[in-house]
Amino acid sequence: MTTPFPFTAVVGQDDLRLALLLNAVSPAVGGVLVRGEKGTAKSTAVRALSALMPEVDVVSECRFSCDPGSPDPGCPDGPHEPGGFASRPARMVELPVGASEDRLVGALDIERALSEGVKAFEPGLLADAHRGILYVDEVNLLHDHLVDLLLDAAAMGASYVEREGVSVRHAARFLLVGTMNPEEGELRPQLLDRFGLTVEVAASREPEQRVEVVRRRLAYDDDPAGFAARWAEEEADVRARIVAAKKLLPSVRLGDDALRQIAATCAAFEVDGMRADIVMARTATALAAWAERTDVLAEDVRQAALLALPHRRRRNPFDAPGLDEDKLDETLEEFSGDDDPDPDPDPDPDSGPDGPGGGGGQPAPEDGPQGGDQEARPEAEQDGQPQPQPSGAGEQSAARASEPFRTKVLSVPGLGEGAAGRRSRARTEHGRTTGARRPKGTLTKLHLAATVQAAAPHQRARGRSGPGLVVRRDDLRQATREGREGNLVLFVVDASGSMAARQRMSAVKGAVLSLLLDAYQRRDKVGLVTFRGSGAEVALPPTSSVDAAAARLESLPTGGRTPLSAGLLRAHDVLRVERLRDPARRPLVVVVTDGRATGGPEPVALAGRAARLFAAEGVASVVVDCESGPVRLGLAGQLAGELGGTAVTLDELRADSIAGLVKDVQGTSRRAA
Repeated sequence: MTTPFPFTAVVGQDDLRLALLLNAVSPAVGGVLVRGEKGTAKSTAVRALSALMPEVDVVSECRFSCDPGSPDPGCPDGPHEPGGFASRPARMVELPVGASEDRLVGALDIERALSEGVKAFEPGLLADAHRGILYVDEVNLLHDHLVDLLLDAAAMGASYVEREGVSVRHAARFLLVGTMNPEEGELRPQLLDRFGLTVEVAASREPEQRVEVVRRRLAYDDDPAGFAARWAEEEADVRARIVAAKKLLPSVRLGDDALRQIAATCAAFEVDGMRADIVMARTATALAAWAERTDVLAEDVRQAALLALPHRRRRNPFDAPGLDEDKLDETLEEFSGDDDPDPDPDPDPDSGPDGPGGGGGQPAPEDGPQGGDQEARPEAEQDGQPQPQPSGAGEQSAARASEPFRTKVLSVPGLGEGAAGRRSRARTEHGRTTGARRPKGTLTKLHLAATVQAAAPHQRARGRSGPGLVVRRDDLRQATREGREGNLVLFVVDASGSMAARQRMSAVKGAVLSLLLDAYQRRDKVGLVTFRGSGAEVALPPTSSVDAAAARLESLPTGGRTPLSAGLLRAHDVLRVERLRDPARRPLVVVVTDGRATGGPEPVALAGRAARLFAAEGVASVVVDCESGPVRLGLAGQLAGELGGTAVTLDELRADSIAGLVKDVQGTSRRAA
């Protein structure tokens, strides 16, 4: 067995360690979501935590880790007789990104269920993680339906498996930890809210601290067992402190003043619902127990807010999570009471419980989310810088995007088989049942009527004598279902001088930003190709991070000629490469232009030939016509015809354009009456 890196040997990352330890003390806090750039010890810290967890007593030979002191009365392996238990270390179970639903929740033996009426159940990862840790690396890349199942089980403390009238329930209480790199895409806001705490991590910018990280890592790689032995005493101290804090937790008093501060803080930051208040209360109580106190202080409430609120106050998927600490301090001061055992009107942001993970407060600007954004912005601006322009090609500074709006649904025609999403029709594991087929591999969704129909003609030959149906493997039929898939939405944006000359770039950026918001909600991958001056560039390769696309769009300058053919050819190359990486994901090309083409010999003819490459391959496309003014040339419509797609104007792109017109007509009719 591999020796894990010691938890107490992790350098820095005080907030990360504190959040993990608080959940070890009080699993009711609701788990931790760790957000941060790659290479910041996210996975190392989570895996190291399992070695600190106290051992658990389990019923012998129970596959669901029932507590012998209070076994689950509904355990599929029960009922359990008194006595017969064993102690084992708390498990840390990892959920792979590509796991199936059956692997997560378990699977029923459908054949035995139909023929014998037996609930033959094979436990999944949720059962393995009961009374332990369930770790999901890259949780933002997990399929939505798996995230829903995972968070439902975490909230209810139980997992339910329902298959064709046969149901199994078992306990599933675990410490849920997810890690993610925001550059690879965000979680939906409602899923973010289901994690109790969130922590932003970043690599330290202090040379001495980075040197210590490298020194410890090299020492561990050379001799894992010896390195762990040198930290054994610190590990034992933290393990004992967790046990002591768990015992003290029921005795911690959460006074009315602390409750008012919690409620006032959640109201001041306009969080939705009441989950934030409850999580803050549980976190503040766990902080007091960790500090070996029986009263919750203002500093506990402050630290709880810094861990529990940043991911709950997001209103826009492109806004970075964070908390205004000055506003937080003002709110706590305003609602501080006189009966606080140890009032601290101006708590030190870096203060907190002593010991491992007791740093408290937000990380320093260079290590926190604000620092991460500041590091990312110059890179985005650098990527968005124009290519060298020919002499005389004017260039204008980046225009600000207009207010985004709700767009019409753009979809790919036909029936795909790509990743689950919300845009185009596709054959999926979830959705409405449209038919049945023989299973290819493991049966996941039984089509009961088709299975019975296949087995019925053979009952006499199989010697059926009892009430049960004699079912063979060849009789089973898989249900085919139709749902929605996510697509690759590739934006090809005209950033030439003709777009800026009529002050249209602000409206164009607003339209693309609106489409990016739509892509975020529909779980698409996005890419961005821009063309201007003498050529085209890939401003953003296809990615699940819609935030990154929005950042590139914001810094996009304009000016120069209109090399439309270069933009289309570059987009064609991007699709060719992406087709090799992800062949099941169908593309949707959105060309944002007025249709003009300049520069080089026969620019219009070259653009037409480039467009016909997409039509020949059957690539779905939409042209957003940005032409304005009383005289329209209709070039964007011609381009759409060459692409084999459709053209819409900026006004037609709005989902409420027709509804708004109807309302105006109705209002005019009422006034006239």
